[in-house]
Amino acid sequence: MVLRGLTQEHVPMNPDPADRLDHRELNRDLAIFATDPLAGSGLPLWLPDGAVIFGELERLAADLAKADGCVPVKTPVLGKRALFERSGHWAKFAEDMFPPMSMGAGPAGSEGSAGSAGSAGESGDELVLRPANCPHHALVYKARQHSYRELPIRLHELAPMFRAERSGVLSGLSRVRQINLDDTHVFCRPDQVADEAGKALVSALRAQEILGLRVDYVRLSLRDDSPSYLGSAEQWDGAEVALQKAASAAGVATVEAPGEAAFYGPKLDLQVIDSAGREETIATVQIDFNQPERFDLSYDAADGSRRRVVMVHRGTVGSMERVTAAVLERYQGRLPLWLAPTQVAVLPVSPAQDQAARGLVDALLAEGLRPRLDPDGSLGARIRESRRRREPLIAVIGSAEADAGEVQVRDVAAGVEGRILVADLVAAMKGAYVSRAAGVAW
Repeated sequence: MVLRGLTQEHVPMNPDPADRLDHRELNRDLAIFATDPLAGSGLPLWLPDGAVIFGELERLAADLAKADGCVPVKTPVLGKRALFERSGHWAKFAEDMFPPMSMGAGPAGSEGSAGSAGSAGESGDELVLRPANCPHHALVYKARQHSYRELPIRLHELAPMFRAERSGVLSGLSRVRQINLDDTHVFCRPDQVADEAGKALVSALRAQEILGLRVDYVRLSLRDDSPSYLGSAEQWDGAEVALQKAASAAGVATVEAPGEAAFYGPKLDLQVIDSAGREETIATVQIDFNQPERFDLSYDAADGSRRRVVMVHRGTVGSMERVTAAVLERYQGRLPLWLAPTQVAVLPVSPAQDQAARGLVDALLAEGLRPRLDPDGSLGARIRESRRRREPLIAVIGSAEADAGEVQVRDVAAGVEGRILVADLVAAMKGAYVSRAAGVAW
C-alpha cells in the first residue's frame, strides 16, 4: 500500500484537561443517545450511531468470551421475588431494586390461575426486575446434573439488569437505571478457581487494551470486620488466596482494599481514575461461594460424591453504558475506526465525481465497513461537518483522483494525508476494522 504525497500535521491527542469534554457534551455533536422525560430518567435511548457502538462492544465481548470457552445463554429480565430472596439480593439490595409487581390471581383456567397446568404456585406471585444476572445463570447451571469432568462451565450473556437509582445521581450514560452488562459466570471445581480467575483477569485487561482505556490499578477487594458478608472465614481465606494467585500468575500487581468486597466474596477490580479524580470500577472478577450454597449447585465428583461448585463472576468489557461514556471521553469523540459509527466520509468535489464516490462507498459496504456519502454543499463546509462529527477518515475525490482510481484521504487523528488507490484504502480500512487496531496502518 502506498500513500502518495504524504503530509503529516501535529494533532494533539491529549488536550488540556480543562478543554476536555465529558460524554454528555460530546453527545451534542455526535447524537449517540437521547433522553426523554416520557421514557424516564436514567433510561437513555440509543440512537442509530449509539446502536452501532453498542453492537461493536457487544461483538467484542462475545469474541473474548468465545475465545475463553464461554457459551452463550439467554435469560429473562424478570424473576420472582423468591428468586432474589434465595440469592440474597433481596436482603442486601431491596432498597436499590424496583418495587415488586404483583401478578394477582388469574381467572379460573387461565395461565395465571393457581389451578392451571404447569402454573401451580404462580397465583399472587410477585415479579421484580433483576438487579443482577447471576441468579438466572445459577438456574441455567442447575437445569441438569454435571460431572467433575465437564467443569469448568462458563455461561456468557450480555444482558440488562436494573437499579432503582435516585434521580439526583443519574448522569448521562455513566449512571443509569438499566445497565447492559457483559456478564459471564463460571462454575468450576475449587481446584480450578485460581486458573479461572486468572483467565478472566487477562481477558478483562485485554478488553481494556483493545478499547484504549487505561487501567490505573487492579484492586484486590477484601472483606473487613463487618458482619454483613456471607460465608465462612475459611471460604473467604481460600477465595482471597486464589485471587492473589490469579493476579500473580497474570503478572499483575494488586492494591489491597479491605471493605470493598462484594457481600458474597472477594474480587479483583480494574480501577480507572478520570480527569476529575473520580474513581470507578470498569471490569471485575469475583469469587462467589454464596450462591452455590443457596441454589445447591453441585457436581458429581470422581469418588461418586456430590460436591459444591464455586462460581466466578467475570465482567470483561463491562457495561455498555459506562464503557461508551469512557471511550467517548478517552478519544474526545473521535473513536478508533473499528468502533466509530461512521468510519469514513466520502466527499466528491463535484457531480462529475459522483460515480467514483459511489463506487468507493459500494466497495466499502461490501466489506462490512461504514462509509457516509456527503455530496452536497461546498467542499470546505463538508470537511468541517466531518470534523464536527469526529469521523476517523475523510476521503475526497476530485477529477484527478477519479481518473487515477485514487482518493485523497485524511486520517484526522493521526494527522496524515495523502493519495491512495481505492483498493488500497478499502484493504487498509478492512484490516484496521477486523483487527480492532488503534489506527490505520498507512
